[in-house]
Amino acid sequence: MNDNKNYKPQFKKNYHKSNQPKTSVQDTIEIGQRIPLTIKRLGINGEGIGYFKHTICFVKGALPDEVVTATVTTVHPRYMTAELHTIREKSKNRVEPRDAYADEVGGFELEHLAYPAQLEFKRDVVRQALEKYRPAGHQYYKLLPTIGMDNPYEYRNKAQFQIRKLDGKVAAGLYKEGSHDLVDLPTCSVQHPLTMKIMRRVVALLDELDVPIYDEEHGSGIVKTIVVRVAVATNEAQLVFITNSTKLPHKREMIAELQKDFLEIVSYMQNVNKGKTSLVWGDDTTCLAGKTFIQDKLDGLTFNLSARAFYQLNPSQTSKLYAEARKALDLSSDENLVDAYSGVGTIGLSLADQVKEVRGMDIIPESVEDANENAKLNGITNATYEVGRAEDLVSQWMAAGFHPDALIVDPPRTGLDDKLIETILAAKPERFVYISCNPSTLARDLTKLTTDYIIDYIQSIDMFPQTARCEAVVKFTRRW
Repeated sequence: MNDNKNYKPQFKKNYHKSNQPKTSVQDTIEIGQRIPLTIKRLGINGEGIGYFKHTICFVKGALPDEVVTATVTTVHPRYMTAELHTIREKSKNRVEPRDAYADEVGGFELEHLAYPAQLEFKRDVVRQALEKYRPAGHQYYKLLPTIGMDNPYEYRNKAQFQIRKLDGKVAAGLYKEGSHDLVDLPTCSVQHPLTMKIMRRVVALLDELDVPIYDEEHGSGIVKTIVVRVAVATNEAQLVFITNSTKLPHKREMIAELQKDFLEIVSYMQNVNKGKTSLVWGDDTTCLAGKTFIQDKLDGLTFNLSARAFYQLNPSQTSKLYAEARKALDLSSDENLVDAYSGVGTIGLSLADQVKEVRGMDIIPESVEDANENAKLNGITNATYEVGRAEDLVSQWMAAGFHPDALIVDPPRTGLDDKLIETILAAKPERFVYISCNPSTLARDLTKLTTDYIIDYIQSIDMFPQTARCEAVVKFTRRW
């Protein structure tokens, strides 16, 4: 028998607690509820972050240091989202967006934030990713200030807009975030002006000539997407009609009108992508008029760009990006360089005069064809490119006796394949630079790469002003 008089009540209290269902945020907060928040920071997608009843809340359009009221839109066990309702105390860094639809579609999510604060945010995005994945020594990494633009507008050299009918009129633009509801974009402050002039003229012609426009719900119609790319250095432009069939009614009339209006368009292409698919491009591309490519110049080299070939969207920042990559690699003339995820060869070819040999690869055949043609175009004889996955080709080259002394990787947003990481760790190139367009997958990859490499520094570069996207150059030193 226990003589402690507190024993029985204590037992009842513990028993009561253990049998009561735990209260969650879903039990105490309702969708549609209006809540007060003080915004502490920005999340990786540019949304404001505050806390209500100890629960994290993401509020699109809110900025750090703002006091706001927000309307709850979704409630999850560990977090919630809300729409900005009113700003009670405004951030000193809040500015008026140039685009009226900046809060509707992607690509403008930071246009309400002063540009110097955008640059600091992008360095912080890298920091947030490192804190989440915690690669070895991450708290000591040197994160250099983000390299920005003097004029952070009109930089995108390619417009890729969906084409639909809205209220009986042809519209060209982007989808609202999280939906397939099209927002017509008659202007766009981050696009090169020529891309928009061509786009709007094409829209007018599609309307005037009553060209069948794709209907996503029924899978009918023809024109799905219009792509306009401008070579900024040469002012050459390429127009691509992405269609639901091989037919393109009134193509001759459209091209004839456009040729009168735009001497800059030297390439008219059609890409066929039939049926409902999440992919923008199909496999078949044909030339309707003019050349199959446009020609641009970058860092003293000339590049042919076919319709599907990857090419950086911000040419002025691309020069800065490649300068940082060259500085980080610090190459010598007796070394072999691998240019992984090469696109049309822009990085590798710009480094060819500093090394013995460049080998590169890409999974898009048109890009590889362009890369090899670009090598010839520029009189570069020590660079070759192949079609294939980086992880497969590097292993094959090593098995055949080729040793990569230096490696530069510029992967898609998904980051490096695990097999390629294993190959890199086996090859142990002395000079290694990683160009990343996604800090989250970069930080994830660093958890594996830091077993054999030390991070000298991470240099963030703003390739996409007014957005939450961030590019970074990582310089590695091999552990001995």
